[in-house]
Amino acid sequence: MKRKIIEQLKAWKKAPNRKPLVLLGARQVGKTWVMRHFGKSEFESVAYVNCDEEPLAKELFEADYNIPRILLAIQAITGTKVEAGKTLIILDEIQEVNRGLHSLKYFQENAPQYHVIAAGSLLGITLGRGESFPVGKVNILHMYPMDFEEFLLAAGETTLSEILHQPDWEVLNALRSKYIDLLRQYYYVGGMPEVVAHYVEHQDLQEVRAKQTGILDSYRRDISKHASKAESIRIGQVLHALPSQLAKENKKFVYNVLKKGARAAEYEIAIQWLIDAGIVHKVCRIKELQMPVKFYEDLSAFKLFLLDCGLLACMTDVPANQMLIGDNVFKEFKGAFTEQFVLQQLVAKNIPAYYWSNDKTPAEIDFVVQTDRVIPIEVKAEGNVRSRSMAEYIKSHPQYNLKGLRISMLNYKDQDWMENIPLFGLQKFF
Repeated sequence: MKRKIIEQLKAWKKAPNRKPLVLLGARQVGKTWVMRHFGKSEFESVAYVNCDEEPLAKELFEADYNIPRILLAIQAITGTKVEAGKTLIILDEIQEVNRGLHSLKYFQENAPQYHVIAAGSLLGITLGRGESFPVGKVNILHMYPMDFEEFLLAAGETTLSEILHQPDWEVLNALRSKYIDLLRQYYYVGGMPEVVAHYVEHQDLQEVRAKQTGILDSYRRDISKHASKAESIRIGQVLHALPSQLAKENKKFVYNVLKKGARAAEYEIAIQWLIDAGIVHKVCRIKELQMPVKFYEDLSAFKLFLLDCGLLACMTDVPANQMLIGDNVFKEFKGAFTEQFVLQQLVAKNIPAYYWSNDKTPAEIDFVVQTDRVIPIEVKAEGNVRSRSMAEYIKSHPQYNLKGLRISMLNYKDQDWMENIPLFGLQKFF
């Protein structure tokens, strides 16, 4: 299974100013597999320690931060002699070990010749609660579910993946039906590596749902284990309400959907918990489409998306025939799956996304991103692309010199003020 993050790990290995690496990502996005695969392919040996499952790991950093002693202890636990430049040290679930994160500072200061990667499913929660973190002493990478291109590669569609990197849109259009069929499958299966691997090998749709249900259950267990009882209830309410929030015409998060009279103050911690755990992504509203976009962020209004479209499909219990046959998945559900898909691909490329809306009118621009310019993005789940919000905003703000992007089921077309690209070609544009 090919993951793009491997190339980033290779670059980290070769970097002259390399620091210990912290790999952040939700449970089941493939962090452990990627670290071990990278270690086996790029190093002579791997010293892997699961700090949650290995009892001896609890005492690794209790006495002191003496690196020679720690290296000797790692050798005793793993049976692998740690050699600088030849061994990859992996400290998995490092948040479960007292002072583990802080130890990375001493690896960087006193033993920078060693390659160390630390990861944890709930590491973001640990950081969010302000526990000791070696600021400036580590490199950080974020890991997400497999994007559509990685799904194509896993499905053996190497040629279709390569075409996404060619400049000619006509070739893409000629293979439209094939891409759309695979896009339907991606909506159903999603990008969680274990689910994708099972689907590719067995094509068992019921087992796909069973594995997705298992992942969602593991998230709920994490919530009950690592949050207080009161927090757990609120976190569960936010997670449970996510599909209904996304199914609204206006996908702005509304607290009243959680319970009548709910207020932001009650649920801010719950939402942040899910964000820190990597389970949801928060897309904030902006007031103006100007650079830098971050300056115009309105923190009072936002949308929440799940980390994976397959998990969203599982939560909503959409029948397989609705998603895999015909165009229902693109036409129904008020575009919830399509916006989820687009956001998921942007996140995988580390492109921060926002949206714009006007409270005085129903006008809304689905996403706004900043690359070398500000790009308003309109997402249409089917071929009917009639919508005036983006067009009117661009027309009424000529001073911003904007060119929009419409993502729909239509083929590529450049209309001067706006480019239309097909959903399956999103990887090609960014």
